[in-house]
Amino acid sequence: MARATGFRALQLCQRHRHALVQSSEAAARVLRRPFSSQSRSAVGRWALVRRVLLGAAAGVPIVVGARYALADPRERRRITIVTEGVRRFCRSLQVGIVISFDYWWTANVQLRGLEENSSDFVEGMSACHQRAADSMVEGAIQNGGVYIKLGQGLCAFNHLLPPEYINTLRVLEDKALNRKYKEVDALFLEDFNSTPDKMFKEFDYEPVAAASLAQVHKAKLNDGTAVAVKVQYIDLRDRFEGDIRTLEILLDLIKFMHPSFGFRWVLKDLKGTLAQELDFENEGRNSERCAQDLKHFKFIVVPKVYWDKTSKRVLTADYCEGCKVNSVEEIKRQGLSLKDVSDKLIRTFAEQIFYTGFIHADPHPGNVLVRKGPDKKAELVLLDHGLYEFLSEHDRVALCKLWRSIILRDKPAMKKYSSDLGVKDYFLFCEILLQRPIHMHKTGLSNILSWEETVYMQEMAAKHFERIMEVLKAMPRPMLLVFRNINTVRCINIALGAPVDRYFLMAKSAVRGWSWMQAERSRRLPQIGVIRWLWVVWENVKFEFALRSEVVVMRLMTSLLRLLVYFGRIPQDDRIYQYLQ
Repeated sequence: MARATGFRALQLCQRHRHALVQSSEAAARVLRRPFSSQSRSAVGRWALVRRVLLGAAAGVPIVVGARYALADPRERRRITIVTEGVRRFCRSLQVGIVISFDYWWTANVQLRGLEENSSDFVEGMSACHQRAADSMVEGAIQNGGVYIKLGQGLCAFNHLLPPEYINTLRVLEDKALNRKYKEVDALFLEDFNSTPDKMFKEFDYEPVAAASLAQVHKAKLNDGTAVAVKVQYIDLRDRFEGDIRTLEILLDLIKFMHPSFGFRWVLKDLKGTLAQELDFENEGRNSERCAQDLKHFKFIVVPKVYWDKTSKRVLTADYCEGCKVNSVEEIKRQGLSLKDVSDKLIRTFAEQIFYTGFIHADPHPGNVLVRKGPDKKAELVLLDHGLYEFLSEHDRVALCKLWRSIILRDKPAMKKYSSDLGVKDYFLFCEILLQRPIHMHKTGLSNILSWEETVYMQEMAAKHFERIMEVLKAMPRPMLLVFRNINTVRCINIALGAPVDRYFLMAKSAVRGWSWMQAERSRRLPQIGVIRWLWVVWENVKFEFALRSEVVVMRLMTSLLRLLVYFGRIPQDDRIYQYLQ
């Protein structure tokens, strides 16, 4: 059986050797024949072509080298980008082919005939997953930029992807390109006609943080104000289109080899959104809008932008201290409550999803810092506002009502509001939205999946992949990044130990968001404003009552069934057992 370390050499049988000898003798007889004039002409043409190719192989590098030597810095960078782009393309192509072939070989040769539940099959697939994840991480780190960004996005799907992927891809959250201070000076000269040490009272060329698209330097303004200066990697905007094109080709190749794996449309939809992240002026405007939308949350801090020291590739804002939102020990060391942190985190992003519609699409732990506020409770510092998505009021209303109906297990409403979002396969859509199985006979939803529920979600991703793709294609495109937000917040809540009920908190935010949207509409009709306000209050009270009464009814029903089973009044069949469990 073949192994990853290599393949055994193939042995030629006697019959093949005899055929090879015969063909060699025939070729020798042909070579001994005198050349005709036509043959000599063909040989001459081939020699000419050969000389032209050799000349081109030697001449092109010389011409390119000479042009590079005579070019200005920007032109040199473009030449370098083209050269490195070819290398990135070849590297990505190699990684894609190796991973695809490895999975095919493992499934069809190495593990052929084994039961999927057998230990040998599980170990073999686990090793294959690990090899694929290692290859992806190595390729992403070498390519940098967009590749690291996409790898970071995969980390949010920790219950759908195999654990080998998640544990390996997680290292990309803190990976970045290594850049020297000369590049920082070159970028500032292009954007400001000055260098950082002249623009700031102090500027530390050693970055305090680095990400997939930029690195952050600590500096001081002339008045002594501490600021964070986010500097984009100088070649990133130039190479963006080429990297996206490379990924599109790779996804086309993967779809050709694995027809059910059609993700090219996702990249097409996200292309424009990802390009927004490269515009730091847009990021500054996003941060100011976020601060305005969430100003009623006194625990939210959005760093102030200094526009005179900001460009499309440089963003200067207040420097804020704090620990990552998933750093449990650091949060405890500050004397803060994990429950308070998780509650504020969930309410903040639920506010954006269900009410404002202006949604931070990349709230990973490095972009949300925690610090002690003036009231000795947790403050959340929101960073990196480059990637935002806007959800229309129509979609927000439908999403608010859908989330409420899921919590209340209102099946007709789940179907109706899923349809309002363009999705017919409503139950699958609801499970994707919540990122967990939905049990219609249970009211509560555990924030941490059991082993059985995790297996269910992984099997759903594997066995119903085409259905999932159809759901994702049918729903509004902004929902893709909404899913990413929900997924990331879910992961952070679990990392904190799930101290609060995320589903219930989001349901309350959904009802409140829908109520506020209705109240805003009522301002256009002041004559019925009071009635509308009373109706909004009534809807909130009705939701709380419906949820709590459903819990009470469920508990009473469970207790009654236990009594009837205990006294032998009804048999305990599988359905009764599952209900009681």
